Amino acid sequence: MVIVFFIACDDSDITKSTLKREPLPRGAVVETGYYTDNIDWIGNRTVLTNGMKSFYKRTGVQPYLYLTDEINGSLNPTNAEVEAFANELYDTLFRDEAHLLLIFFDYRYENDSYHTWYLCGVQAKTVLDTEAMDILLDYIDRYYYYDVSAETLFNWSFDEAGKRIMSVTTSPWVTALIVLGVILGVVTIIVIAFAWWMIRKSQKNKEAEQMQRILSTPLETFGSDEAAERAKKYESGDW
Repeated sequence: MVIVFFIACDDSDITKSTLKREPLPRGAVVETGYYTDNIDWIGNRTVLTNGMKSFYKRTGVQPYLYLTDEINGSLNPTNAEVEAFANELYDTLFRDEAHLLLIFFDYRYENDSYHTWYLCGVQAKTVLDTEAMDILLDYIDRYYYYDVSAETLFNWSFDEAGKRIMSVTTSPWVTALIVLGVILGVVTIIVIAFAWWMIRKSQKNKEAEQMQRILSTPLETFGSDEAAERAKKYESGDW
């Protein structure tokens, strides 16, 4: 007997995607670089950008990651200071309204402490609404506390966020029930087929036993007329 286990991935800590979104059309983005690293976190550029390019491919919005531990020399900037900085940086880096600028601020004197700000272009906002950005930030918060490299942290975050943002989240129990239904259907077909085979086999065995009894019965045990009739059948091959 084969036992099948179904394990649903627990994404309860990630914001659900409740909207069907359409990616920006091809050509909306004037492609640029993907990040600025002012804190020397990124060791493998390819690992980082693979996840970001996956996000870009799915959403049509090119993300840009700005890693820093100060804003215009301030180690503890206000939201107003960051907003002004982000707007100026967006205009400096991009020539379209289809980028996402994500500023990741690491508090250098506080362990496990960071802050994020983001700025979406006008076109980018048609895909990356508040719910979509909450999904991305949730993934970053999840993987920030994993024992992985910085480039892996952002690779996973952008890649998985792109997938979730561009689909409507279904309950894992719905998926589990669908899989269970398929499994039960297959098992039912196998049981029915096996039962039919057993019945058919039993019937053939009975027929074979009956034939064997007839063939092993001496003709003399039948009446003369019946024996003669059976002899004719054997000779003619009508039996």
